[in-house]
Amino acid sequence: MAKTVFKRKIYDEILEWKEKRSDKYALLIKGARRVGKSTIAEEFAKKEFKSYILIDFAHTSKAIIELFDDTYNLDFFFLQLQQLTGIRLYENESVIIFDEVQLLPKARQAIKYLVADGRYKYIETGSLLSIKKNTKDILIPSEEHKISMYPMDFEEFLWAIGDEITADTIKMLLKNKKTAGNTMHRNLMRIFRLYMLVGGMPQAVETYLEHNNLQVVDEVKREIVDLYEEDFTKIDGTGLAGDIYDAIPASLSGNASRYVLANARDGIRAEQVRQLVPDILNSYTVNIAYHANNPSIGMSLEKDAGRYKLFTSDVGLFVTLAFKNKNYTENVIYNKLLSDKLEANLGYVYESVVAQMLIAKGNNLFYYTMPSETSNHLYEIDFLIATGDKISPVEVKSGNYREHKSLNVFCGKYSSRIRDKYVVHTKDYKWENGIYYLPVYMVPFL
Repeated sequence: MAKTVFKRKIYDEILEWKEKRSDKYALLIKGARRVGKSTIAEEFAKKEFKSYILIDFAHTSKAIIELFDDTYNLDFFFLQLQQLTGIRLYENESVIIFDEVQLLPKARQAIKYLVADGRYKYIETGSLLSIKKNTKDILIPSEEHKISMYPMDFEEFLWAIGDEITADTIKMLLKNKKTAGNTMHRNLMRIFRLYMLVGGMPQAVETYLEHNNLQVVDEVKREIVDLYEEDFTKIDGTGLAGDIYDAIPASLSGNASRYVLANARDGIRAEQVRQLVPDILNSYTVNIAYHANNPSIGMSLEKDAGRYKLFTSDVGLFVTLAFKNKNYTENVIYNKLLSDKLEANLGYVYESVVAQMLIAKGNNLFYYTMPSETSNHLYEIDFLIATGDKISPVEVKSGNYREHKSLNVFCGKYSSRIRDKYVVHTKDYKWENGIYYLPVYMVPFL
């Protein structure tokens, strides 16, 4: 069965590269495994070029691999490449795709000379691009225009399931600051919870459309989680990187003010984890929120690199990871989650999906804590968004949205720095006392 090609927003970014930068730069699409990099690259090549050659370094022939041993004579290189693939290249009208380019570092190094040659365009896709084994002994080309690809966002998910109405409806409600009303709101929340359960990995979405069975979808998501954990062994042979990933749900569910190292492995030292975090982030399998020591537009300059929270890059994978102790996640659990009847505290699931949606919109993630003056309690703001010369605090609520003492204390302390105040919750839209109470499905459209 042919792979389904979903409409993705990144297509426009690739088109911009072709029109404005492709003469001087190859395009490098970075992202997690199974996020759809190869699919979108090939789809773009089919639509926007006269011909293309796709070299998948995970499965290509030894003969093609050996071509990259000597790229000094590019005339001969291109002649052999066309002969081996049976595909003709046309000057200025063809593109060559280096898929999973991290598997052959010398092919990535060759980009410098290929781009300078100027005959064809080049698209690279890859993950784990910066870990030592994938950069050892090569000169990283400066002739790369890099873009990041993330799991399908809520709007892309709606497109995938054939829903052309819901996104426009939510945008209209948000623009006009209108409530949806009980019936529409319940329907919108049900669609959004479906997105939370399926997630944005194209294979999971395709499986949902094919089988309409969340248990079957869960099996696909478990395969992806297993694939990620295999990749973590390339980062760290001790298995610690995989343990850090597995412990994300437990760390968030405990409402801790930072990632709890003990959830990953007993006796682990912070320095051991700190050394692994950059490579884990480079895998695009996690999102990170750093503690903002000074909540202002310069948060990146004063972040606390040793104090952070980790989220999975995809909320659908997060749900599967949260129930990983079971052999499979039963349909009954999915059905209860879908109908919002599962008795567990799902606040951390909503926090995870909000993190994912903010990242997809180009935000870096920060949170903030401050001690209570009267107790040992910590006030915590889940996310801070920098906009212009102001910041907007975001508090995520899965339960009683009217209680937001942390937001009140924070806004009282930093009132001059604040643009908008948001409480993200599961109820209908509301504006009250200077606070926007947003149903979670509105966050992607802020």
